[in-house]
Amino acid sequence: MAPTETPPPPTPTFLRLSYPAPRVLLVRMDRPKDLNAMSTTAQWEMDSVWKWFDLEPLLSVAIITGTGRAFSAGADLKEWNSSMSNNADPKNRMGNSPAFKPLSRRLGKKPVIAAVNGLAMGAGCEFVVNCDLVIAAEDAYFGLPEVKRGVAAIGGALPRLIRTIGLQRASEFALTGRNATAQEMFQWGIVNKVVPREQVVDEAIKYAELIAKNSPDAIICTRAGLRQGWETASVERAVEWTLEKEFAELQRGENILEGLKAFAEKREPRWKGSKL
Repeated sequence: MAPTETPPPPTPTFLRLSYPAPRVLLVRMDRPKDLNAMSTTAQWEMDSVWKWFDLEPLLSVAIITGTGRAFSAGADLKEWNSSMSNNADPKNRMGNSPAFKPLSRRLGKKPVIAAVNGLAMGAGCEFVVNCDLVIAAEDAYFGLPEVKRGVAAIGGALPRLIRTIGLQRASEFALTGRNATAQEMFQWGIVNKVVPREQVVDEAIKYAELIAKNSPDAIICTRAGLRQGWETASVERAVEWTLEKEFAELQRGENILEGLKAFAEKREPRWKGSKL
């Protein structure tokens, strides 16, 4: 039984959910024979899980990883190819703007850590670029090979790469379609830490526990401030938006009172589920 107030959505085809630590959700992409490539059905599963995660008060941070030798090979190109046939309905083409936002474009409220256990290609790499922290296996590698397949990495990574690694590095990576090693991604600032493959999930759990022990309200507010600074042009306006919304809500909640009281009483705080 899940240690949550609300039951998780069903994930019958692609995802496996577990709870390795208090307030931590582990999401495992589990299609190893296909290198965890994502069909449209798989994307809908992920969409429902991230929406539930943000609303579930007893969860504060999530980890995403893959089963087998791949984190994810990206979109299911066989399905994409079929959707482009003359007999297929153009409205159902895989490259169309979806009715959901994939992890690569997720805004959300709570942080997600990528535990990259192997290759992360195409949409799998785009997922990584939009995660809040990234732990990578030593032998993991990353790439946006879409240009080699006649398509484009339009899942959200391109403008985000610009913000993180700059125009020239992003252009080299996306326009050549070449692979980058975990160490290279670490040097570029996309990966936080590189560890042996067998340690990648455990290391991500350690980071998740460090985050999850903090105030659930403060986690959401702090992440909002970081994201506003990353996604908006004006640094000062990003501060104002966070003050006006998340910080105002934080000050009306129970956890700020508990945190300050626990500090004064020299004890560990007893957090409540976030209502932000």
